[in-house]
Formats: sequence, structure tokens, C-alpha cells
Amino acid sequence: MLIRHDRPLLAIDILLDVAFHAGRGEEVTGAGDIAERLGAARRGIEPLLQALSRAGLLDSLRGPRGGYRLGRAPRDMTLLDVATAATAEEEGGPEGAGRLSAAVTLPFWQELEGGLREKLAAVTIDDLLRRAAARGLRRPVQEPLNFAI
Repeated sequence: MLIRHDRPLLAIDILLDVAFHAGRGEEVTGAGDIAERLGAARRGIEPLLQALSRAGLLDSLRGPRGGYRLGRAPRDMTLLDVATAATAEEEGGPEGAGRLSAAVTLPFWQELEGGLREKLAAVTIDDLLRRAAARGLRRPVQEPLNFAI
């Protein structure tokens, strides 16, 4: 399987957004909110939300207060897990590869993919959350409602 960058990158963005805004607790974030923050169309991210939910990376809660939260702790989700879930339904390698491609280009691409897989396996969603904090991004704090007059 050759990893394409568009779906896995968007899936990583989705998981990071959910981790940043909802985490794994009781809070959830809606698909519309995720799409808006990512500058993406809701219809465009829904297949990835479903794939990430099927892989157990997201929990999906239905109903008027529904939305998404992390399915596992951020430290237990590697970027390779996310990329694999995002590309699980895609077809295999290129069609109609000629002799030169089969002998040179495809093995080279698989070598690059192996290096990419190693890098993705070494980084977790928690690592990305730490990078966000290091760049001054602060997770939203849910203030408890106070009805005192």
C-alpha cells in the first residue's frame, strides 16, 4: 500500500483537532465545528470521521449533544495508526507499471514509504499536542457554569 498524503494528513488534523478541543473525557466536538476549524467541508471530512471511528481512534456520540471525542489516550495513538485508518479503504499500488517502474521506481517509492512509516510510528497525537503547547497554543478551558446572583 502506498501512502498518499492528502487523506492521512487531513485525518491527523482531525484527530489533533478533537484531542485539542475535546480530548478523551466527557466533552465532545461536532463534525461541523471540526470542519469549520480546519477550513474543510463537513461532507469532505465525514468519511474520515467514520474511518477513524471504525478504527477505534474516535468515539462517536449520537444525539443533540453528540459529537466526537478520542477513542484512546493521545499517547496511545501513533500517526501511523491514523494514516493506516485513513487509507484502509484505498486501493493498492499503481496500475499498469512498466518494467522500469517495477524494477526501479516502485521499489524506491516503497523504500521511501518504509522511512515514512517509521517516522509516523514514532510520533503520537500526544507529541503533537505538546508541539501545539510549545508554539503557544492553549487548549480551550471549559468554565463551569455559575448561576450565583
